[in-house]
Amino acid sequence: MSSKSPFTLIILLGLVSLFSDFTYEGARSIIGPYLATLGVSATLVGFVAGLGEFLGYFLRFFSGYLTDRLRKYWAITFAGYFINLFSVPALYFAKTPFQAVSLILLERTGKALRTPARDTILSYATFKIGRGKGFGIHEAMDQIGAFLGPLMVAGILYFTKDYKTAFAGLLFPALLALFFLFLARKLFPSPEKFERTSPLSEGDSFSKGFWLYALAMGIYGAGYADFALISYHFKKIELFIGEEIALLYALAMAIDALSALIFGYLFDKKGILILIGAIGLSSLFAPFVFLGRKELAIWGIILWGIGFGAQESIIRAGVSYFVPPQMRGRGYGIFNALFGLFWFLGSTLLGILYDLSLPILVGTSIFLQLLSILLLIKVSKVSQFP
Repeated sequence: MSSKSPFTLIILLGLVSLFSDFTYEGARSIIGPYLATLGVSATLVGFVAGLGEFLGYFLRFFSGYLTDRLRKYWAITFAGYFINLFSVPALYFAKTPFQAVSLILLERTGKALRTPARDTILSYATFKIGRGKGFGIHEAMDQIGAFLGPLMVAGILYFTKDYKTAFAGLLFPALLALFFLFLARKLFPSPEKFERTSPLSEGDSFSKGFWLYALAMGIYGAGYADFALISYHFKKIELFIGEEIALLYALAMAIDALSALIFGYLFDKKGILILIGAIGLSSLFAPFVFLGRKELAIWGIILWGIGFGAQESIIRAGVSYFVPPQMRGRGYGIFNALFGLFWFLGSTLLGILYDLSLPILVGTSIFLQLLSILLLIKVSKVSQFP
């Protein structure tokens, strides 16, 4: 394998994501119970989780436009990762709920800044080897970090029982992520050279298929409960203790990594049918995690991880089929902005429903995810989506 091949770039970006996910997913695994120790209510946890995802997605509209306008893919990616990564160990210094929430939102803002530029680079690199395969490999490596981060956090909590110490320990993987990002930039200063044309995306405007796809995935995101709310539920009813919750998140990330590889490979062969199947399967997580006992809750986390693997691999890969290269940054920005808006509204709604009725929360979650499948069927009829 040549050091200048697109596959090498995918691996380097995978290493960046591995250590960055090690950092912020390690923190994310304990955000719910951490906020609970500060006296935050379930409604506010749901709101903060939703607002964080909203910022993390909606601001990508602007960063995506900036990416296409400036075409400074690496500079924008570096700036976003710097904010994204160092907000996590900074939680060590937080003393009030306001300070903690501000850093949580800042971390999501950094992710919003860097993601369209990073995904545009990745879309160029995956052009020749297959979108599903390339994004699937990247997501699998990403989730290795998301698996290891919560494991380390669980270990720190086991020995120290201190959330702040866990946050401080995540500084080291943050530094490693920036190192591999620098190496990728040094070896591949012009990643756009890997792709000159797009076989399914021509012209200078977004197709009807793109907008339907974005709407379908937005509705799917609205019904997908954030782990902050799930972990809050586990903590509140004392179904699992702190380090067990972190281990459950690690389990979900391991399932995410495995499913991303499988889905990515199958997506290049079977297309939208794989995405529909993944959503249908993962839609069953809600009754297991919110209404089940320990054993069922664990199965629910596995299903939740399957859905998350689809979100971060083949759903992202699908965007590149609708958008020409010269509009790729804006395409990812608009898609993620809509996804974030729906995720925010859905997370807020699910947080409110949690305080009102768990069965209604579960029913709403399932309904929204299955509704997205109907829209995906429509997408397959009005576009060349494979």
